[in-house]
Amino acid sequence: MPQFWYNVNTHQVEEDAMSDYTQLIGPYNSREAAELALTKVKARNESWEAGDDD
Repeated sequence: MPQFWYNVNTHQVEEDAMSDYTQLIGPYNSREAAELALTKVKARNESWEAGDDD
């Protein structure tokens, strides 16, 4: 089963990690999940930052 990665430099989804791992977020089990990687990262960062205000 292939794995999918989101490349933060090219903003493209890669199948089976073609780029250097320092440029990738993943792995994900589907292309669709990898496409949402940056959205998930932003949401987690916002949630974490909101917790710092307590």
